[in-house]
Amino acid sequence: MLSLKFHNGGLIPVIVQDKKTRDVLMMAYANEEAVHLTRTTGFAHYYSRSRKKLWKKGEESGHFQRVTRILVDCDEDCLIYEVEQTGAACHTGYRSCFFRTIDGITIGKKIFDPEKVYGKTGH
Repeated sequence: MLSLKFHNGGLIPVIVQDKKTRDVLMMAYANEEAVHLTRTTGFAHYYSRSRKKLWKKGEESGHFQRVTRILVDCDEDCLIYEVEQTGAACHTGYRSCFFRTIDGITIGKKIFDPEKVYGKTGH
């Protein structure tokens, strides 16, 4: 395995891309344990900076990410998880976290109501 460079308190950025459509679904951070769990289980794990804890994508929503391949950039300080996404990737209910333009125009498709899944609006 390559020698990954973890920064910002032991974290590495992870870009998540749909294996089939090539759409960028989200961006998150992982620590060494999250990368290890992702590799050993085949499901995406991340580190939440706000909650300060490890989390498995889909553990609350059921919208899991099965990781089919992990790519590393040339500097070994950023990852891409190629995934098979179940349901939506975004906690706000959209398929992708990149559901609007910089002008605020919504271009994405909402898959679920975050209030029903999480009991909150998702923000």
